Amino acid sequence: MAVDALDTRILRLLIEQPRTSVREYARILGIARGTLQARIDRLERDGVITGTGPYLSPAALGHPVLAFVHIEVTQGHLDEVGDALAAVPEIIEAFSITGGGDLLTRVAARDNGHLEDVIQRLIQLPGVVRTRTEMALRERVPHRLLPLVESVGRSAGTSR
Repeated sequence: MAVDALDTRILRLLIEQPRTSVREYARILGIARGTLQARIDRLERDGVITGTGPYLSPAALGHPVLAFVHIEVTQGHLDEVGDALAAVPEIIEAFSITGGGDLLTRVAARDNGHLEDVIQRLIQLPGVVRTRTEMALRERVPHRLLPLVESVGRSAGTSR
């Protein structure tokens, strides 16, 4: 999917001003509302825009402890374990990975004891061989996509 300069400007607005109306976005960009809506629809259809919900803070929800749990899985059980992880509410994300382990999860917990309880639940899942946990101390770069969007936009502008 090629993202051009206008797409980049649209994505920037969606990131920086997520609660603005389509009409206001069109006014800011100086384009017709229909043009803007068609672009947004295409970006959604092509999988560039994958959601529109708010970004929530696990800490503000009472889960300030953040850990990354590597999970080693018995061969042939990766899908089964992956499906079981979806039933653990404290798991925010899970990825299949290369390197040390088979899965990497991001876990939010109320405190260290709660984190230990979550890890014990993970160890008991059928197909889990072992886990290795790393705790986050401080967020250094918050989740962001705007620099990537701008980089893609610059690349699109120079390739023409």
